[in-house]
Amino acid sequence: MSAKLVRPRNHRMIAGVCAGLAERFGTSRTTMRVIFLLSCLLPGPQFLLYIALWILLPSEDARNGGAAHSW
Repeated sequence: MSAKLVRPRNHRMIAGVCAGLAERFGTSRTTMRVIFLLSCLLPGPQFLLYIALWILLPSEDARNGGAAHSW
């Protein structure tokens, strides 16, 4: 679990939050997305937490200085 917690540039569905969490904790992206979707069935602030992580987690591009562009 030594990977940095960032939103990866690749494998994003919406913002890359679940993909970043999956990389950080060593699970598959699909598993993390299913866990998030199932947690949305429970009462709580899951959606607000997702938006907060979207804002607070740096993008992988920002960590690399924005030098890598796909275009």
